[in-house]
Amino acid sequence: MEQTLFQKYGGFSKVSRIVLDLYDRLLDDDEVGPFFDEVDMARIVDHQTKFVSSLLGGPASYTDDQIAKMHRHLAIHTRHFDSLATILAETLADHGMEPDDIEAVVKAFDQRRNLVVD
Repeated sequence: MEQTLFQKYGGFSKVSRIVLDLYDRLLDDDEVGPFFDEVDMARIVDHQTKFVSSLLGGPASYTDDQIAKMHRHLAIHTRHFDSLATILAETLADHGMEPDDIEAVVKAFDQRRNLVVD
């Protein structure tokens, strides 16, 4: 049986560290940081840990409807999504993920673009 990226990179404990680092970076970013001004960060980190885990082939997942509903009230534009994708890729690289694996994760992320971009 082929190992998932989720297994390869250490499961929830590693993904949790990646997501915490990702949010530190997102909060510092002028493009996407303001989206998190009025957000319960513990809740969003929990959701994102599950979401990123699913991008890596882990057990947690969200339906397209759930993703769209969670972002419907936000005015997320292409530039915001692109910034987030870039920061995600940089974060994954800094946590030791191989380039081909980063590409696969960012591609899986990008496949959900139409669910969140206004």
